[in-house]
Amino acid sequence: MFLAAGVAMRLAAGEVWSGDGMLRREPGRIPVLFVAGTPEAMGEAQGKLLKPEIHKMYERILLVAGGYLYTRNDWFFDRISEVEKRSAGVLPERFLRELDAMSLAAGLTAAEGRQINLFPEMFHCSGIAVRGRASAGGRVIHARVLDYMRDIGLQSMAVIQVFMPDGYHAWLSVGFAGLNGTVTAMNAEGLAMGEMGGRGEGNWDGLPMSYLMRRIIEECATVDEALELIKTTPLTCEYYYVLSDRTGNMAAVAAKAGVPPLILRPGEETPLLCAAFEDIVWVTAPGRQPALSQRLRENYGQIDVEAMKQIITRPVAMKSNLQDAIFLPETLDVYFAYAGPKTVACDEPYTRLNLRELIDSYRSARKLRQGQNETVITSATGTAR
Repeated sequence: MFLAAGVAMRLAAGEVWSGDGMLRREPGRIPVLFVAGTPEAMGEAQGKLLKPEIHKMYERILLVAGGYLYTRNDWFFDRISEVEKRSAGVLPERFLRELDAMSLAAGLTAAEGRQINLFPEMFHCSGIAVRGRASAGGRVIHARVLDYMRDIGLQSMAVIQVFMPDGYHAWLSVGFAGLNGTVTAMNAEGLAMGEMGGRGEGNWDGLPMSYLMRRIIEECATVDEALELIKTTPLTCEYYYVLSDRTGNMAAVAAKAGVPPLILRPGEETPLLCAAFEDIVWVTAPGRQPALSQRLRENYGQIDVEAMKQIITRPVAMKSNLQDAIFLPETLDVYFAYAGPKTVACDEPYTRLNLRELIDSYRSARKLRQGQNETVITSATGTAR
């Protein structure tokens, strides 16, 4: 029995399991969380495996609440409750089931878990996708720059999340502990997506942005499918999205509550979105348009991953630069960097991961673990040799 139990404990170094959920930690690297199965199973696994980080995330939300009260003379959690009430009936029930299971497993109340996940809707980055003549070798290269609250330390809760939900596409979020929506994602079908916040705070009668992105990345395989979902979903506030897929299709979208979304294809131009380049779609804040436009012109036709890393450095990225990611939808590679304690993300080294390799490694590890568990059970009955 002792030997069999020893076998069961010999999992790969740095791997911790809860049900079918696995957390992989390596020194000096961002942890990778794998969750699979039903909403409840995925939520419980995240809650148990990332419990300390989820509590730290909630502590950061309390800091945000204090700042909100001071600057606006308004109670932050009242507004969060309003977001939740006004999104009722639009927010898929499976996401709430997962979220509540996560909260319970992490030792938070259901209300606290929902506050973590709805607070992005309260505050209002850059996105670029290139292909064809604009990129080296014609490959699709999709960059996402997240400029958001670096100063409150969200980067200390950084985690790569690999979701494998029953009945939906497997996908990866360049994310944060406790969040089961997403703002930076790619799925196993080769659809990548990022967002930039605009105005419209208070227009909450629709599907919150991070959950709209999750619906798209779980339910859609192509840019065209994603655009159709955006067109048929009640929208909130004002957000700008950049989408790309492995076929080379790309689009920028201005999605605003109460009006049809504005869709921009490569080479098209509109006053609401950025100036046109052949085989490029991009969105950024007005103050960063000159720098980004100049860099795109200078690198046009030669943009690869290394060039893109330089394109999205300061001043294209802001002082609040929390996270950068570069997706290659054709190969399912992602290169990402998070801010350091005192440095912006674009000044930090990037890490490369591949979504297909991650999924395969998880399945191999789960198969090995199941085999080891069977050895323990067999030994306990006295039939092991």
